[in-house]
Amino acid sequence: MSENTENTGAEAAEDQAAAPPAAETGEQYSPDRFEKGASSLPADSADIKLDLVLDVPVTVSLRVGNTKISIRDLMRLVEGSIIELDRPAGEPMDVLVNGTLVAHGEIVVVNDKFGVRLTDVVSPSERIRKLN
Repeated sequence: MSENTENTGAEAAEDQAAAPPAAETGEQYSPDRFEKGASSLPADSADIKLDLVLDVPVTVSLRVGNTKISIRDLMRLVEGSIIELDRPAGEPMDVLVNGTLVAHGEIVVVNDKFGVRLTDVVSPSERIRKLN
């Protein structure tokens, strides 16, 4: 059984080594900006536990809108076709982290790339409530 624990530790080290350095992943934020909430652990223990996940990569995506179409209409799509979405023009986009809504924002251009300016951030307690 201790052999499995050693393998898991080695795999975790390999995963951590394969992750890109923080400097290469774009703008980074200090752990001090996260809400720690009430904890029965001493502050130092909470910081150590938080440090274990701070370098875990997540996927951030924007949801522009949705629509439902029939397979017949899908098969008729050609270059230049327009698909109408359910979101009104000018309304903020949904910002998702690993598929979970965390904020709303506006699309901006930064150094010839698209970005998002957050206009409303969902509170951590609301995010947790929606998971259940």
